[in-house]
Amino acid sequence: MAAGQETAETGRNLALPCSAMDAGPGPACYSATDREVSLRKLPGNILADQKDIWLFPTNLAKGKHLWPTIGVLGITAGLMASDPYTAPTFRTTNSFSGFNRAFSGTNTGVFIAAVPAAFYAVGLWRKDSYAKNTALLAAEAFADGFLLDLPFKAITGRKQPLQYTGKGPYADSFLNGTRNPFHSGGFYSVHAMAATAVATVIARRYAHHRWVPYVAYGLAGAICFSRITGSQHFPADVFFGGAMGFVISRYAVLPARP
Repeated sequence: MAAGQETAETGRNLALPCSAMDAGPGPACYSATDREVSLRKLPGNILADQKDIWLFPTNLAKGKHLWPTIGVLGITAGLMASDPYTAPTFRTTNSFSGFNRAFSGTNTGVFIAAVPAAFYAVGLWRKDSYAKNTALLAAEAFADGFLLDLPFKAITGRKQPLQYTGKGPYADSFLNGTRNPFHSGGFYSVHAMAATAVATVIARRYAHHRWVPYVAYGLAGAICFSRITGSQHFPADVFFGGAMGFVISRYAVLPARP
């Protein structure tokens, strides 16, 4: 059975020796004991992911993943400190007006949803379980990130840059905005999380096509940047959202390389 090929019983790849892929990029190594991927299994898989996500602090307490976590939190804190200096740059210019229209919240939201939908439709048409399961895994990653975002927004009450004028001040954004977790702004950016989550699933599942990761992450990066240029989010919101999208897809939804 070739690398990346699946059985009829499971949506994820059979276990393959990683040495078989040392010669070049290809689908990641997967364990034969991974959960099945299907529409019927999707809710249960999301619940299992949520358990792992919310128990993540217990891993930190044991010293696991400590330095990457410190790195993400440190960069996020640094970006938050830069709010009074970075936000006015995009609040006082019209240089990105065309870019912002093309990458509006509605347009990017539709695009992010359309990509997994297209994979699923093509999978149905071609009877390609790998494409269908890629779509389901992307949906799972988005759901995981969205469920995590709700309490973040409700607790932090972060204002959007567009709620300020000119040079601000921008230092009072936390706890002074809406606590509505379904609000389009706030901490962290759902658009950034969703774009990066979907991109990570596709980039890893189709890494044997060298151009796929570049296109996937390139489009995700453009969507993330548009949330800043349109003053929907501060850079910290976008960076942290993107980091959550990557981490959730890479380590909660997709199995890690041995």
